[in-house]
Amino acid sequence: MATGNNILKLGKKITVLSIDGGGIRGIIPGIILSSLESKLQDLDGPDARIADYFDIIAGTSTGGLLTTMLTAPNKDKRPIYQAKDIQNFYLDHCPKIFPQKSRNNFISSITNFVGAVMGPKYSGKYLQELTNQLLGDLTIKDTLADMIIPAFDIKILQPVIFSTDDAKVDALKNARLADICISTSAAPTFFPAHSFTIKDDQRTRTFELIDGGVAANNPTLLAISHIRKEILKENPLFNDANLMESKSMLVLSLGTGTSKYEAKYSAATASKWGLINWLFDNGKTPLLDIFSDASSDVVDFHVSALFQSLNCKDYYLRIQDDTLTGDASSVDIATKENLQRLVDIGTELLQKPVSRVNLENGRFENIAGAPSNEAALADFARLLSEEQKLRHKSPSSLN
Repeated sequence: MATGNNILKLGKKITVLSIDGGGIRGIIPGIILSSLESKLQDLDGPDARIADYFDIIAGTSTGGLLTTMLTAPNKDKRPIYQAKDIQNFYLDHCPKIFPQKSRNNFISSITNFVGAVMGPKYSGKYLQELTNQLLGDLTIKDTLADMIIPAFDIKILQPVIFSTDDAKVDALKNARLADICISTSAAPTFFPAHSFTIKDDQRTRTFELIDGGVAANNPTLLAISHIRKEILKENPLFNDANLMESKSMLVLSLGTGTSKYEAKYSAATASKWGLINWLFDNGKTPLLDIFSDASSDVVDFHVSALFQSLNCKDYYLRIQDDTLTGDASSVDIATKENLQRLVDIGTELLQKPVSRVNLENGRFENIAGAPSNEAALADFARLLSEEQKLRHKSPSSLN
């Protein structure tokens, strides 16, 4: 990342990576990012990392965990994880974050129902211990690229957007990365809410947070809005940016997969539901499913329309699989078989043709004559590499 210099003077584009929420389905964008980083290493050498190429990396829930893995520094000021490490990280830790009990008998079904009514499905202790162990006292100000991670404060009923830029100017926004990861992942009914306090010499702020997915499951628009905010604040990194120019941004947005397009619930059935059924119905969580899918789809619809209207649709790449079925569409069925299935889905997604949301019906449709997602990532990697090379040139050598 070109820090301390004006992005638009040194290069041509502000580069943005966004990663949706989706629990165990974070494996899918992990596979995509591994492919992208491998292509960047082919171009620029084995030390290339995702954080070197994006000015803004935004992630919600499991996407926030991925964002932290890619941007948190080790003792050598390089990312703790390479993208290729994500797959094994999920395979190793998801069964402990989401411990599985037998789901194939009546007693277990009753137990799950009672648990959903009486408290969160999972204690969250393993995730808390893991993030604290890995991240220690690192704060968002320490990240190697500008990070944006949303959560939602249930005390004041307002979204809280943690960002590296904000943390650099306000100590009360400089939260520990471990606290941010736990908060943005605290999905209602699945994990307990998370509270923490930040202090400086004279002030104190306490956060009472749940999953950022209730506000922005797809954080792409948050990233774009953040850039606009920094322009208004005259942040020198962005002060030549004009987001209405067609080539000012290069955006990669990664979904975690959604269920195959088919009828989910009916008005006839839902009209009879009370509070409990909206929260938990036959092993599903309708209200959460509706919130997360609606949030992700509306953002993609908006951003896609923006880039198409500016005749720069090739500078926005959204990779999403909307064909998931059965256990693969869940956020927490962390069996060995299902996790491996998600690895296969991510791998297969690379070979599928690039798709784009249809602005009329909201569905993803293959683009006629489009390359595969893997080929599109190769093109994206070349653009990122060229952007970095341009930034490393002397400003006097640029036209």
